[in-house]
Amino acid sequence: MCAHIVLAEDDPKQAELVRRYLEREGHSVVVVSDGRAALDEVRRVPPDLLVLDVMLPVLDGLAVCRTLRQESGLPVLMLTARSTEDDLLLGLDLGADDYVTKPFSPRELMARVRTLLRRSSRPAVPTPGAALRVGPLTVDPLRHEVRRHGDPVECTPAEFRLLEVMAGHPDQVFSRGQLLEQLHGFDRFITTRAIDVHVMNLRKKIEAQPRKPAQLVTVYGIGYKLTAGGDAP
Repeated sequence: MCAHIVLAEDDPKQAELVRRYLEREGHSVVVVSDGRAALDEVRRVPPDLLVLDVMLPVLDGLAVCRTLRQESGLPVLMLTARSTEDDLLLGLDLGADDYVTKPFSPRELMARVRTLLRRSSRPAVPTPGAALRVGPLTVDPLRHEVRRHGDPVECTPAEFRLLEVMAGHPDQVFSRGQLLEQLHGFDRFITTRAIDVHVMNLRKKIEAQPRKPAQLVTVYGIGYKLTAGGDAP
């Protein structure tokens, strides 16, 4: 698929290399060199994907991601020289959908871009009228929308996929390993700890009391399940 992509990278040689590969795949690309410019460009013309270097001047990539997640569910692919698990989990906690660690192969990066664009744009369930309702929560795979009590809930592609899977099987307990398999293609370095981060972020969005979840609940020693909870309309 051809997409509009914003590339935020302050290294001119790296930016030019990535831009050429993206354009070779048929995408339109706007290159910016600092975090503030990235925010301005994304707000000016919302892209299909933001490829975001972590180490940017003015505003770093983590600050950009934190700000964007308060505004939209735009897919974000981070480029980082940081490779420790804590660094990667911090990015996920802020809402990044995928990571590629420098130095990287341009072919590998293009594969990650294709996968993320495909995952974030396709309806997961092609059956008409297949909106999934669990208590006050509605997950609509066709419209790629989540609503709570009718109000829209902004989710990242990875968060949406987790809700979609669990809403399709309410009250079924999913292990972290099972949920991990559902996110193949979203996060290159995803671990079972990352599942916990996504669940924590979702609770902030769909629970009346995130620290006392009534819908997205923990089944200790096993994993998580989505229930109607005590907050049904």
